[in-house]
Amino acid sequence: MKDLEEKIRSFTPVSDSDMEFGLQFYKKETYKKGMFLVKPGQYIRNFYYMKQGCATYYTVENGVTRVMEFYTENTFFTDLYPYIEEIPSESYLELTEDSVVYAISKSDALKVFDHSHALERFGRLSMQKAYINNFQKINRIKNLSNQERYLQLLEKRSSLFQRVPQYMIASYLGLTPVGLSKIRKRLSQQ
Repeated sequence: MKDLEEKIRSFTPVSDSDMEFGLQFYKKETYKKGMFLVKPGQYIRNFYYMKQGCATYYTVENGVTRVMEFYTENTFFTDLYPYIEEIPSESYLELTEDSVVYAISKSDALKVFDHSHALERFGRLSMQKAYINNFQKINRIKNLSNQERYLQLLEKRSSLFQRVPQYMIASYLGLTPVGLSKIRKRLSQQ
């Protein structure tokens, strides 16, 4: 749990006693590739920390998969809007690799936040970061060309290309698999 503790402290200073109190509520869970943390219609009960592995956050609309995010090591994640609003999810969180996650239930997170101002601050800051990341992704999609989005992903998160299927990467970039293939071919010829 040392990595989880370091990640929490990267948001704000937390005393050892508050950290010990908070960490007791995280449950270590191991999942096989292809398992789901969330499916449409489910209520979101947990906030997760990815210790090892990869999860894909996506929807399926009219038979088309729309990938919104990939969560890899050292990342907090959940289906945030339904988690906050306590409504059923419309999305999937699927493990695309064998994964180890730490999960904390919403009710336990609220106990931790009531106990410690520092951990409550961590919770607020981590959710703000999730919101900002979503906002930045929307802006990238609007303001960058298909090729620029591909090159940026290759530069910042190149390991994804070995960890998830290409059709999911294409979807994440707002492309079809054929469009992604054309970009890769064009760049290899340069």
